[in-house]
Amino acid sequence: MRVTRHAVKVVGACAAAAVLALAAPGTAQAAQGVLFIDRAPHQDPSGCFPLGDFAPSEVANLTDGVAWVWSGPNCDGRVTHAILPGQVMIGRGMSLFIE
Repeated sequence: MRVTRHAVKVVGACAAAAVLALAAPGTAQAAQGVLFIDRAPHQDPSGCFPLGDFAPSEVANLTDGVAWVWSGPNCDGRVTHAILPGQVMIGRGMSLFIE
């Protein structure tokens, strides 16, 4: 009985350490390169960017990261599509997230 409780504690501690390591702040890095949204450059972008309010935005992803287009503002709602590194596409959504 005692060995089982000890094993459960060890496994639980390892799982908690793994979750903390993956969720630790400061581990995310900005994409390297330039992201153009409606021809406006964003060097080494990271985070959420608004897209056009009344017309879809042209997005040129010249970074090493994937840009995710969201249906709602502030990267809320659902992902409508991805813009891969090197792609130029129309962002059909209200915001874009890149990391």
